[in-house]
Amino acid sequence: MTSTREAPGLIADIGGTNVRFALITGHGEPENTRVLKCRDFDGPFGAAESYLGALGGHGRPDRAAFAVASPVAGDTVTMTNHPWSFSIAETRERLGLEALRVVNDFAAVAMAVPYFTDLDRTPVGGGEAAPNEPIAVLGPGTGLGVSALVPAGDDWIPLSTEGGHVTMAAANAREEGVIARLRRTIGHVSAERVISGPGLVNIYQSLCALDGKPPEPNLTPDEVSARAFAAASPRASEALEMFCAMLGTVASNLALSLGARGGVYIAGGIVPKLGRAFAESGFRERFEDKGRFSDFVAAIPTFVVTRELPAFVGLSLLVRAR
Repeated sequence: MTSTREAPGLIADIGGTNVRFALITGHGEPENTRVLKCRDFDGPFGAAESYLGALGGHGRPDRAAFAVASPVAGDTVTMTNHPWSFSIAETRERLGLEALRVVNDFAAVAMAVPYFTDLDRTPVGGGEAAPNEPIAVLGPGTGLGVSALVPAGDDWIPLSTEGGHVTMAAANAREEGVIARLRRTIGHVSAERVISGPGLVNIYQSLCALDGKPPEPNLTPDEVSARAFAAASPRASEALEMFCAMLGTVASNLALSLGARGGVYIAGGIVPKLGRAFAESGFRERFEDKGRFSDFVAAIPTFVVTRELPAFVGLSLLVRAR
């Protein structure tokens, strides 16, 4: 008897540090998830071949959907926080695919939001989502991803944006000091320069410099967070608090710009790991600190996305669309 088993779809969430792969079969749920380091490969083709080669007899995919932490405009994709640059058409051909969809990573996350349950998100602060209103999605990882969902009848349209690169505004003198110091070394200080993994380190090092204290050398973002959690470093603790408050500023600005009365969702690789520390931080207070429009943003709910690999939900939808 000839097998009629449908070929699986390949999905990949490509960030500045890791690339996460999975296969999508008939029922639509990701299987055989693997995480590979981007630095170990020259591009997504090599990473995908390594992933597929390790699976053995699961069948060769005939279609794929990739989410990338960079703009997607035309055939050539150049990563923002990693040296990878690749042609979509060439990658599709080399992988032997009938179709390859490539989208911004946070657009894929945004596509997942309508499918979330209460188990996939944790509220921070008050507010109640208004139906059929825009939804904002953002989150720090290696960079700062920003997207949104705009209602269109019974459907939603995800927006691919580079909102992580808006100019960061200071809300107090201490933040002004941090931003001024960074401006002297890197020029334009975008939100991503402070609200990301490397951004947390930037804040920590800047606070040390402002206070005339030598920073611990070569600290990673996780190490800064660990020192903050353990109350082992006053400047690490302040850096994490400033990070959360600055995220509140950017999230609130985005909510106002979009009129995101459907809610604001915080995803990415950092905030979900902070747990109670984020809920008890100055994030929500800063989010609501909008002068004459404080009541407007106070009515908007904010959520931390707790679902594992939320971009996979959006990618699954794309790869199953024939």
